[in-house]
Amino acid sequence: MKAKLNLILKFIFFQIIPLSVVFGQGHEKSKLLLDKVSKNMLSKDNINFEFVYILDNSKEKITQEIEGNAQISGEKYKLSFMDVEQIYDGYKTYTIIPENEEINIETGDGNSDLMIKPTNLINFYTNGYGYEWDIKQIVMGRTIQYVKLLPVEENSDVKYLLIGVDIDSLNLFKIIEIGKNGTNTTLKIINQSYNISLPKNHFKFNLELYQDYFVNEDS
Repeated sequence: MKAKLNLILKFIFFQIIPLSVVFGQGHEKSKLLLDKVSKNMLSKDNINFEFVYILDNSKEKITQEIEGNAQISGEKYKLSFMDVEQIYDGYKTYTIIPENEEINIETGDGNSDLMIKPTNLINFYTNGYGYEWDIKQIVMGRTIQYVKLLPVEENSDVKYLLIGVDIDSLNLFKIIEIGKNGTNTTLKIINQSYNISLPKNHFKFNLELYQDYFVNEDS
């Protein structure tokens, strides 16, 4: 269960590869747009978003659609996805798996096991990609501009990413990953809000709530 979750979240919140960027057509204005989105998100006290994750492989006749939600404040976050909850309190990452009555606790920011913390959703694009200006769509009255991200790494399993941005609100709308193996994955933000009222201990893990759980903590 944990391995499957990690592989899916690897797409959702991206593994960053520190490579030089290739300059493609529309590189400068593409990066400028993404920089504006990042700046907008970083200016908020907190971010709350609900999303739909869609996996599709027509060759293998596999389609999967899963909903989730996350809250981010600074470096801290809480993520609910696939009936699993993950909390990063600024010091440790807590992965709570009710199905197995198990809790995994890792020191650090949650970047182990190929999993990338949700806060990197804000600036994942800054390394490892070339940029191209792509199509514009009108979706329910919203103007969505897409930017294509081309991985620099030659051995990448990804052909390209499409990042859809709401031009007026500078919010993320959709992230599409086109894989070389015929698997396409989509992260669609269905609801996004800023500076919401969160409980004081929203990003604090409380072990007392999980008395019967097995706890696996790194040393």
